Amino acid sequence: MTHPAQPKASHFINGAYVEDIAGTPIPVIYAATGEQIAKVHAATPAIVEQALATAKAAQKEWASTTGTERGRILRRAADMIRERNHELSVLETYDTGKPLQETLVADATSGADALEYFGGLAGSLTGEHIPMGEDWVYTVREALGLCVGIGAWNYPTQIACWKGAPALACGNSMVFKPSETTPLCALKVAEILHEAGLPAGLYNVIQGMGEVGGALVTDPRVDKVSLTGSVPTGKKVYAAAAANMKHVTMELGGKSPLIIFDDADIENAVGGAINGNFYSSGQVCSNGTRVFVQKGIKEKFLKRLAERTQNAILGDPMDEATSFGPMVSENQMNIVLGYIEKGKEEGARLISGGERAYMDGYFIQPTIFADVTDDMTIAREEIFGPVMAVLDFDTEEEVIERANDTEFGLSAGVFTKDLSRGHRVIGKLEAGSCFINSYNDAPVEAPFGGVKASGVGRENSKEAINYYSQVKSVYVRMGDVEAAF
Repeated sequence: MTHPAQPKASHFINGAYVEDIAGTPIPVIYAATGEQIAKVHAATPAIVEQALATAKAAQKEWASTTGTERGRILRRAADMIRERNHELSVLETYDTGKPLQETLVADATSGADALEYFGGLAGSLTGEHIPMGEDWVYTVREALGLCVGIGAWNYPTQIACWKGAPALACGNSMVFKPSETTPLCALKVAEILHEAGLPAGLYNVIQGMGEVGGALVTDPRVDKVSLTGSVPTGKKVYAAAAANMKHVTMELGGKSPLIIFDDADIENAVGGAINGNFYSSGQVCSNGTRVFVQKGIKEKFLKRLAERTQNAILGDPMDEATSFGPMVSENQMNIVLGYIEKGKEEGARLISGGERAYMDGYFIQPTIFADVTDDMTIAREEIFGPVMAVLDFDTEEEVIERANDTEFGLSAGVFTKDLSRGHRVIGKLEAGSCFINSYNDAPVEAPFGGVKASGVGRENSKEAINYYSQVKSVYVRMGDVEAAF
């Protein structure tokens, strides 16, 4: 019998499911059991060509419709996603292994938020009138054209919408390639958009590994590339896009600092550290994985953190009581276990976890290291798993300098009851998405993205419009032209 997670076909192109079994088979493994639950095929060159040609052909007519009309379709799709939230969340859990407790409130729902937000914004994407005496200039906001979206495996439904919603709102078409580890959810997003009235060819999904991504990124018909992924992948894709002067958004990784001062509310600070390290089993790019704790509250903080971490419920992700799921894949589990071994070898003090959880699937215990120093591997490199590094600090000046001593700059957080200190410290931290007395909130209304090696451009909010559109200016002379001869 076919598993309910098996899609109708591997790709969604021009408003329909499309299959080409000549493509490399991609098994879909359920991370909670290690079983294969579905199979898709990587896009062949013929599939890539079909998707790009279709998206190119459909875009001009879409751009000529009014923003209000485009927005109506996006908002209808948002309503449909909310109506089907349960089935989409179950699919997301099969795709990623994340607990249903989490996917029900954080994946399809945030995808729907993006479609609703940009659907609401679409009708307001106007230019401006600039008076120049009796002459004047007007500006027109235009679509870029054909956009390519490349997704990561941690939030497959959300990322498909975070890229698709602003692209479509601005009048672009999109070819989206999900991660080969989580190929299922984006197909449903494409299907729902089409059902909501999106004309065929405007949002296409094709599967594949780096080779398919490379074919998309280097194609001269593509005007824009938006990638969510690791820094090394981002650098490669950015370089390939730059060769053809393509627009880019790069939403990459981080090793973000979470700074907890002596005067912080301990329960809230512990909650922030848990959200910033163990949500999605630590598989979040903006995670605050370097937790700097001022020495005065260090032991109190560690004691409470260890107690609350014991409350994590590891188990069947389909059981809504489960609050902590497996790594997305066996490969990712092994990478994270390797980092845990490095932490032990380099002399960090293990407070809790530190082992694979012995049950079916790719589970790792939530792991906390204390007495971590800035030069340890676990404090320098992005782990992308449930490994928290707790570092000590004395003064504000010292912790700011240490927090900024990294190639990354995605997020940063501060816990303190001193409001002026909270704003002052965040003001000096080199990061794009920051938090005071909170961590990892990502509402669609707020810009999301990094500085330094953590990325280029912003997703979500009105800022995203600047990355999916371009401005044409027109100077209008009302009088005679003066010329030298």
